[in-house]
Amino acid sequence: MADVCFSTQLIDGDGVFNVTGLENFMKEVRLGECGLSYAVVSIMGPQSSGKSTLLNHLFRTNFREMDAFKGRSQTTKGIWLAKAQNIEPCTLVMDLEGTDGRERGEDDTAFEKQSALFALAVSDIVLINMWCHDIGREQAANKPLLKTVFQVMMRLFSPRKTTLLFVIRDKSRTPLENLEPILREDIQKIWDAVPKPHAHKETPLSEFFNVQVVGLSSYEEKEELFKEQVSDLRDRFQHSIAPGGLAGDRRGVVPASGFSFSSQQFWKVIKENKDLDLPAHKVMVATVRCEEIGNEKVASFTADEEWQQLEEAVQHDYCPGFGKKISSLLDRCLSEYDMEAIYFDEGVRSSKRQQLESKLLQLVNPAYQSLMGHLRTRTLEAFKESFDKALEKEGFAAAARDCTQTFLEKFDKGSEDAAIQQVNWDASKVKDKLKRDIEGHVASVRATKLSEVCAKYEAQLTRALAEPVEALLDSASEDTWPAIRKLLQRETKTAVLGLESAVSSFELDEATEKELLAKLEKHGKSVVESKTKEEAGRVLIRMKDRFSTLFSRDADSMPRVWTGKEDIKAITKTAHSASMKLLSTMAAIRLEEDGDNIENTLSLALVDASRPGTTDRSIQSSDPLASSSWEKVPEEKTLITPVQCKNLWRQFKAETEYTVTQAIAAQEANKRNNNWLPPPWALAAMAILGFNEFMTLLRNPLYLLVIFVVYLVGKAFWVQSEIGREFQHGFLPAILSLSTKFVPTIMNILKRLADEGQRPAGPERQREMELQPKSTRNGSYSNVTSAGSSSVTTSEIGPEYSSPVAQ
Repeated sequence: MADVCFSTQLIDGDGVFNVTGLENFMKEVRLGECGLSYAVVSIMGPQSSGKSTLLNHLFRTNFREMDAFKGRSQTTKGIWLAKAQNIEPCTLVMDLEGTDGRERGEDDTAFEKQSALFALAVSDIVLINMWCHDIGREQAANKPLLKTVFQVMMRLFSPRKTTLLFVIRDKSRTPLENLEPILREDIQKIWDAVPKPHAHKETPLSEFFNVQVVGLSSYEEKEELFKEQVSDLRDRFQHSIAPGGLAGDRRGVVPASGFSFSSQQFWKVIKENKDLDLPAHKVMVATVRCEEIGNEKVASFTADEEWQQLEEAVQHDYCPGFGKKISSLLDRCLSEYDMEAIYFDEGVRSSKRQQLESKLLQLVNPAYQSLMGHLRTRTLEAFKESFDKALEKEGFAAAARDCTQTFLEKFDKGSEDAAIQQVNWDASKVKDKLKRDIEGHVASVRATKLSEVCAKYEAQLTRALAEPVEALLDSASEDTWPAIRKLLQRETKTAVLGLESAVSSFELDEATEKELLAKLEKHGKSVVESKTKEEAGRVLIRMKDRFSTLFSRDADSMPRVWTGKEDIKAITKTAHSASMKLLSTMAAIRLEEDGDNIENTLSLALVDASRPGTTDRSIQSSDPLASSSWEKVPEEKTLITPVQCKNLWRQFKAETEYTVTQAIAAQEANKRNNNWLPPPWALAAMAILGFNEFMTLLRNPLYLLVIFVVYLVGKAFWVQSEIGREFQHGFLPAILSLSTKFVPTIMNILKRLADEGQRPAGPERQREMELQPKSTRNGSYSNVTSAGSSSVTTSEIGPEYSSPVAQ
């Protein structure tokens, strides 16, 4: 490795610059050929803090490392220089002697100051090696050293931006994002406090330095993780001088060939400066020792069995007496610190005591917050249970008020029990959250209860209105809407009074109560409107049902028998008028008493228009239904527009016309059934034209016998074949049907005549013959059928006949 990294002592422990060694180094690494493409990295920090170890792993150099088994002592003396392996561009690495070394003593600190200042002057990147537990310490974190270096560097050299990379060693569980702001704030404070030349009084820190922070795990305890993190850090040094690289600003960089001369001049100026000084060693020792004592007390506190039991207990539930127990533990810990640190500098001792107390309180605070959280949760759950029980005994508002006051007082007592003497933590935020939770629960229960009460009275109002409104709309008279308005007013008033009484225990504000009552009234109107809209959607069916009822049934609700005496036209008109009345009732919602002329308009346009006397041109010239809205009726209250009424009426008449036609046909059929004789003129013609035949029959009585027999057989055939009913189906079907029945019917008649001729007549046979016309009459009645779909029936009016045998 030595023939690759070419490690060379640049400045020895006495401050002598090794010019020859640097010249040889530059020749070996061919630095003169690099031009401006090179970077310089140095490291500074306390003695035995692992600086050389870090550089060897980071840049694969071979600086001498401390042997931990031989004790902690100075390893690197002066300043050493080497070349980083496999990193582009060429990177020079300087390992500085550690600060605070016991070998140089308290008074010989000039070299430490000089070497640190030299590193800042020469390097593009300066690694500040520090322990994680040293963050916040005045000496261990190199704050005074940096303060002096900043001041002298500005005074001696032209401005040049250097990257300060703070390497936090043995990083604890504290997240890096929490440590970095502390370091940056400390650096900024040092910069602000440093006296600056007039030219740089307003120059910001970012003009000279680019501060970055990185954390590394313990090399001894987590070697593999340490190497992995160092490998990641090594990647950041690749192409470090590129734009956006780690080296940052390259202003004032001298060419590589002049590096030796430039470095010698830097060291010469630094050696001649006599103004550099560091804080007194006693303060430093006090700082380090008090910090160590404080860390020991923190470790002792965290290992305390009583604290561990308390910490475990508050994770699960509220722990009574928490405040007194924690106060006792903290007081004991701080007292032990005061006894051990009594002989150190008072300012440092007090400062570190405050830091110790702050650390201890930071440890206790999560447990305290958890305890308060359990107290809030327990109080809230107890409130909910008590509030539910209180609602069963008293009104809502009173129960909420009493329970809230009671449990907030219980929370205050619990907060006093959890209070710690050493700190005045404010529990008001937790109490405010408890108040919000209680108020939220009360509001939720209130909303639920009010919703249930309102739903109850809305359902009650719906039941009271739905069916009566439907019945009133079905009746469709002039008093329909006045009756609906009266019903709505009565039932709404009853429901509103009930709701008003039910919500009185909630002690609602006037606006909210009015809103609930208005919502109930609005619900009543919406029930009527929705029911009306529902019925309006079935208006055509309703109209046909009403027409069928009035047309097919008489005043006594009995089915009409169309005997020919009824005035079908008048009955039809009455049924049409009733249906039109139903249509006008459904056409609009009339919850207000504003008059309208819908009924008159419909009557004029639909019913009266069919009268013969209303066919003059003045009426035909304008159609009152040729509109999309009714006069004096708002659009939102219109259910069926005039145009829709006209279309519905046209469809209604088309679908009911068949019923009227069937009734007329039934009347005509009834008339035909009651008049079997030919007209008078036919009888006169038969008498005149058939006189000769009549005289022939009188001269030969045998013809009369033959005609009588044929008449009897024909009559029997007529009755048994039901010829009248056959011809009701049409002439051709009747002929075809009778042709198939003729021969079997004649044979049946002859057979019955033969059987009757062979059987002697007895009393029972005579009784049977007497009953024969009645059965024949019953059979004739059963053959009467309805005429049309309007339930019109034909009565039995025709003559009665009996079989020839009965005769």
